[in-house]
Amino acid sequence: MITPPPDPNLAALRLELARLRAGRGWTYDQLAEHSGLSRRTLIEIEQGRTIGTLATWHAIAHAFDLPLGDLTARLCDDHTPSGA
Repeated sequence: MITPPPDPNLAALRLELARLRAGRGWTYDQLAEHSGLSRRTLIEIEQGRTIGTLATWHAIAHAFDLPLGDLTARLCDDHTPSGA
């Protein structure tokens, strides 16, 4: 029997975004400038009002000079990914 994966830990991903932004001392406007995303989109993601698209998270990862996988690894913070 196949077991479905656990739900992604979106709260941990949002917290990582906030941590990275604070670590650089960036405002939402500065992150928007570095990522090419709107300030509103970034606020809505960080505050949990929207999830964001893969393209959005890709832009965020590039703004912080991180591989996308390193950033999105937080989705599995409360469980072990299959195959690990």
